[in-house]
Amino acid sequence: MSDTICKEMIEIPPLTNLQPARFDRPDILKKLTAASRRLAELKGVAASMPNQGILINTLGLQEAKDSSEIENIVTTHDELFCNADFPGAATNAATKEVARYRQALRVGFEAVRQTGLLTSNHILQIQSELEQNNAGFRKLPGTALKSNSGKTVYTPPQNPAVVLALMADLERFINQDDLFDVDPLIKMALIHHQFESIHPFYDGNGRTGRIINVLYLVREGLLDIPVLYLSRHIMRTKADYYRLLQDVREHDAWENWVLYMLTAVERTAANSIAIIQAIKALLMDVKHRIRAQYRFYSQDLINNLFSHPYTKIEFVQHDLKVSRLTATKYLESLAAGGFLHKRKIGRSSYYINSPLYGILTGEALQGGEA
Repeated sequence: MSDTICKEMIEIPPLTNLQPARFDRPDILKKLTAASRRLAELKGVAASMPNQGILINTLGLQEAKDSSEIENIVTTHDELFCNADFPGAATNAATKEVARYRQALRVGFEAVRQTGLLTSNHILQIQSELEQNNAGFRKLPGTALKSNSGKTVYTPPQNPAVVLALMADLERFINQDDLFDVDPLIKMALIHHQFESIHPFYDGNGRTGRIINVLYLVREGLLDIPVLYLSRHIMRTKADYYRLLQDVREHDAWENWVLYMLTAVERTAANSIAIIQAIKALLMDVKHRIRAQYRFYSQDLINNLFSHPYTKIEFVQHDLKVSRLTATKYLESLAAGGFLHKRKIGRSSYYINSPLYGILTGEALQGGEA
């Protein structure tokens, strides 16, 4: 093994070199208890939803937007909700990238659900879906992480052999539970830092790493479906996130990093619980009122209105297996009854579930035709 390879391996040592006992501090254990309690509550609340696919669609879409925004890939809710199911119809590159994030999350979730593992091959599939290429792990040197001022703050391993070795080691750490005796939430924090430090891809490392977070919790059985999305918290505390990542590299400050991630889990879980409870209450209210007022009520219709914040005639045709004329009649009737807000965007008419939009975004719907 060359001196360069040895040096790079030493700079990012295996996570098993850490001592699990260092995380048995009172402040970490207290935060771990709070985060675990909130996460268990989130799992139960999500399981109480009549159709969990609604949560995967809607919350996954919001996570896609927030995670991409951390990387300065910014789109509007209008663009995102209009084109999420047909990313090819998006009018800007950012919206296409955000829509691909949700698809990458679905690909990863299916892989974990089917195999019970989260492997390097799964991670490659996720990144490939994000970036729409098969470049794989980095094979060329030159990647460096820079500050906003352009200063190089961290240079990840440059040798392809080191990248492969480190990813193989991380794969074992993720999937072999007996390698490191700590709580899975602490382990998730360690995995995220290690992945971001390896920085194995030419692009998409941040977004892939944040998908790995929630998929690891699914693999561990702490969640049934991927509904804990940390990106909004990271976006709001972006300076702390990057500072603490770097503090581990420079000062071995693992404990502060773990505390940050546990706080992110606790606060995000609490926020997600409130969102899911609001969606569930709205869904039940709308379901009962539509069933009382319209003969065309069906559960498939309710699922459509809550899976697509911006639905349209084609979506109803597809989901309910009805003609275009019938789908149009349903949507126009619901808009006239105040259940939907009709808006013309470009050449298409969208029918917006305004209360759902508000729950997901924290914003009131602006403009459009009633």
